[in-house]
Amino acid sequence: MPLPAAGDRPDRAVGPQDVRLDDTDRAIVAVLADDARISNKDLAERVGVAQSTCLARVRALRTRGVIRGFRADIDPRALGHDLQAMIAIRLQPDARRAMGEFTAGLIRRPEVLEVYFVAGANDFLVHVATASTDELRRFVGEVLNRDRAVAGTETNLIFEHTRAAGRTA
Repeated sequence: MPLPAAGDRPDRAVGPQDVRLDDTDRAIVAVLADDARISNKDLAERVGVAQSTCLARVRALRTRGVIRGFRADIDPRALGHDLQAMIAIRLQPDARRAMGEFTAGLIRRPEVLEVYFVAGANDFLVHVATASTDELRRFVGEVLNRDRAVAGTETNLIFEHTRAAGRTA
């Protein structure tokens, strides 16, 4: 399937899985994965293209959904959330038709950092951060396990989190 030209409106949204990246796009993505705050001038220099070309490429990568956004990676401990956990959540069979609503409810919770929809025995893995074990117990016991959609949870404490370098290949 050919990619639509700039400004064309495809019948369906073009997703990153439909996009073919050339060597320049891959180089841009690799540099941005390492340092999203790099200036366009420095990015263009590192990649070996003109600044105008670099800016157009970055805009196109954003438009096509390859670059999903730029975010600050804030250590939860700096905000007083010293305890992190991964919580596996298994939904009731009849609740699976409302997974979008369930996910929307999760991401609104202040404890929730990330939500992963997964295959296997569980439906979700949820990365949370709280200030204490009491807050974690309250979130799991009073929020998650009281939700009628939830069949069960399993909580694993995180002792250390090391972020891997972004994959660009």
